[in-house]
Amino acid sequence: MKVQTKVFMARDLSLALDAASRRMRRSKSEIVQAAVAAYLSPDGEEMAEAAITRRLDRITREMERLARDVTISNEAIALFVKAWLTATPTLSGGDQKAQNAKGHERYVGFLEALSRRLASGRLLRGEILEEADGDEQ
Repeated sequence: MKVQTKVFMARDLSLALDAASRRMRRSKSEIVQAAVAAYLSPDGEEMAEAAITRRLDRITREMERLARDVTISNEAIALFVKAWLTATPTLSGGDQKAQNAKGHERYVGFLEALSRRLASGRLLRGEILEEADGDEQ
């Protein structure tokens, strides 16, 4: 059995209810009844808290995966750069040591340049975007 109830609400809230009714293709009574039931539900707060907790847990897992992926990417790039800068073609015995020393010098130079770049706050993606904008013009 349904009982008719008269309520007063702010004009903007009434307009929002009208819009929601049209958008959801539900009667205003259905929407208000569901809202009041949810508001008066004794476990409504617990359900909301559980939903927020689930979302936070999901976000935490995603952040952990991202951190892992970034660490893997960083290590892969670091290994590639180190191998690329230190690898030299096989030469005669005396030349090999000189080439290895030169490779080590290049790697140390790379690390210093990377440190300066990170300290300056200027990132490669910014340069790429600037270059792409310059190429389009």
